[in-house]
Amino acid sequence: MPSSFFKEERVAFTKMVSSFEDQFSYAEAATLFDELTPEEMVYTRDRVWVDTPMIGSSYDGFDQTSNFDGLTELVVPASVGFHKASPKTLSSKNLRNARAMQRWMDAGKTKLGSDVNAAVRRRVAMEAAIFTRRTVAPSGYDDLALSQAQMDEIGVPAEDRIAFVGTRASIGMASNLAGRQTMGEASLSAYQRSKLIDIANFEVFRDDQPIRLQPAAGGVTSVNGANQYWEPAAYTTEPDGEQVNRDNRYSQLVVSAANIGGVKPGDAFTIPGVNAVHRISKQDTGQLQTFRVIAVNTTTNTLTIAPSLISNQGNTIAGREYQNVTATPANGAALTWLNTTVAELNPFFSRKAVLLLPGSFKVDQGDGWAVMKATTPKFGLPITYTRQGNINDLAIKARLDIDFGTALLAPDMAGVTMFNQA
Repeated sequence: MPSSFFKEERVAFTKMVSSFEDQFSYAEAATLFDELTPEEMVYTRDRVWVDTPMIGSSYDGFDQTSNFDGLTELVVPASVGFHKASPKTLSSKNLRNARAMQRWMDAGKTKLGSDVNAAVRRRVAMEAAIFTRRTVAPSGYDDLALSQAQMDEIGVPAEDRIAFVGTRASIGMASNLAGRQTMGEASLSAYQRSKLIDIANFEVFRDDQPIRLQPAAGGVTSVNGANQYWEPAAYTTEPDGEQVNRDNRYSQLVVSAANIGGVKPGDAFTIPGVNAVHRISKQDTGQLQTFRVIAVNTTTNTLTIAPSLISNQGNTIAGREYQNVTATPANGAALTWLNTTVAELNPFFSRKAVLLLPGSFKVDQGDGWAVMKATTPKFGLPITYTRQGNINDLAIKARLDIDFGTALLAPDMAGVTMFNQA
């Protein structure tokens, strides 16, 4: 069957697809998830359950009679929830111009690629549980070394750690590295090209569009009610007896009503007496656990928070395995807000904790339009170029489309740094 596209269109589309992933930053740092076929995704309604890192347990002595239990394999939902398009009307004159076609597709590629990065960035920046609060301006090694310490002491795996630093924040870091006289080539690179090297076990990348978070406005907000803790479980049982998967990433915290209207998603806080523990050994780190607000319900005065508050107050095997804090918050304990000055969020995370899911969709040439389809080389994101003509003025409508999803599997394996917090 002869091609229904001009040569200029075919060449421009091929070039655009081949270089689409060159501009990925956050997307490049994510882990690819593509385990289901498009047909299988239809039946899951583009929503899948993905397993999270499992944590084991051990006990003293030979007699283990009371310690046997089934696997508590936690899973979290991940959805293909983004469909982005770049549409344009092109005249019959435009279609003769190979340069104009290439420029339009390159511009569309830049925007769509930015959309993918933005989705991963927002997922991590707004849901990551570890919060590094710096009262000073960014300076270099010390900034990331503190984030490294926070990840180390709770047992986040040391490999595949990624950090993103806002462009302005990176100026101070590059200056700090350039000023070191003992680092040789790394120092020279920082001075000549403002390049950030790997710092404190992080691969460090520059972020040109960091999210800015406003100060917390929750004022005096306190825990309202004792015994608020989360008991991890692989599933819940419906009234009819059916067992369904359970998302254990977040839990609910009922708080005082007075200032809840000022609390917003992204706010970070600690609770007195609630320290973080090492994921494996359960050793008290001596540091307060940081929490992020995921959602606010002003009707029930409830905050959805990450990570889930697992204190093992229920003394179950699953609670012992996934315990992440030393104690259940006391009734009346006042939340201490950590984001006190508007500033950029600089994310850091384990690559294993962040997913990028390629989507799928079908457009067919037999439905009255011309279609070219491709997938990006590495991540397999589907891209289509669809064109339909208008007999009235000989113009065409053309569009580029992509489909994808993102997920943060483990909020406590990701964090953000905020500088200049008064």
